[in-house]
Amino acid sequence: MIDSLDIAEVARRTGLSSRALRFYEARGLLAPLRTASGRRHYGPGELGRLHQILVLKRAGLTLAQVQKLLSRGPLDLTRLIDAQLIELNEQATAIDRSRALLATVKSRVERSEPIDVATFCSLIEQGEKTMANDAWDKVSDKYLTGEERADFAASYADMPKEFDQAEYGAKWKDLGGRIKAALPLDPAGPEAQAFLKEWGELLAPFNAVATPAMKAGVQRMYENMDQWQGQGGADPGFDVEVFKFIQSAMRAKAA
Repeated sequence: MIDSLDIAEVARRTGLSSRALRFYEARGLLAPLRTASGRRHYGPGELGRLHQILVLKRAGLTLAQVQKLLSRGPLDLTRLIDAQLIELNEQATAIDRSRALLATVKSRVERSEPIDVATFCSLIEQGEKTMANDAWDKVSDKYLTGEERADFAASYADMPKEFDQAEYGAKWKDLGGRIKAALPLDPAGPEAQAFLKEWGELLAPFNAVATPAMKAGVQRMYENMDQWQGQGGADPGFDVEVFKFIQSAMRAKAA
């Protein structure tokens, strides 16, 4: 074939593996040409498409986002860029936080304090927890009333003894990530409503101890999520786009 490259040559020039190229094809992102014997070849159109995929991946977009962007369906590019900027800001915050923690541990080492690997890991975990708590304190001080903060403090005593905050946070992060990857969705559709059901199940421990004031305060705080997420490490496990989607799914269910 004239002006085309086989899969091995494309892999060599791009640094991608042949497996990655076949994966992109399986996801519908690429449609290479085929010889009579079935060998894959990439013409100018396919190579241009691959270049677009790689550029968008370098910008931090997921494959699901890339697929939606390159498909023929309508896409709110501004919303996609805003979501990606939030993600990059969160990554930058995480990097700054890690740098600060490492600097703290280094200063202790330079003071000749005995620190082994187990102690080092413990210091990192404690520092991350402290910084996250400080970040949440700043958010709650801004958006929750004194009564609501007092209710929150009291509610922890009513949580079951087996309740694991770290595991609970990981579940929110998993759900938030899956919703994010699936967007955009019809809020009234079955997939959206299934996500809403999972959301409600995860909220159950909070709803079991929350007062009306607490619920009102949390709603107010998350309605202003774009003002604080990614600043200082306060991370609920989902972003403002996911929260707005869940609100839409709730309205769709009510209707």
